[in-house]
Amino acid sequence: MLIIHVQVHVKAECVDAFKVATLANAAASVQEAGVARFDVCQQSDDPTRFVLVEVYRDTNAPIAHKETSHYMTWRDTVAPMMASPRTSVRYANLFPPDPGW
Repeated sequence: MLIIHVQVHVKAECVDAFKVATLANAAASVQEAGVARFDVCQQSDDPTRFVLVEVYRDTNAPIAHKETSHYMTWRDTVAPMMASPRTSVRYANLFPPDPGW
């Protein structure tokens, strides 16, 4: 399992459009065989900040995800909406056990 937290800061005037594009990407992403979970979270005290929690079944799954048309559409659509470049951190799963996903 590979877990990636993607931090995104969006321009205030783009929040609604970002949510539409990101929720469409998330809905398509969870249909991928290699994706165990794809959460979209909006910060409560700053609605311009988001965290995407992407849980992949193996280390090849993020590569396959980035080759999908829905990811490429999302990437190109939201790029001009960013207030700053998005960042990510990779994590190894500890609990629940991998078969529990």
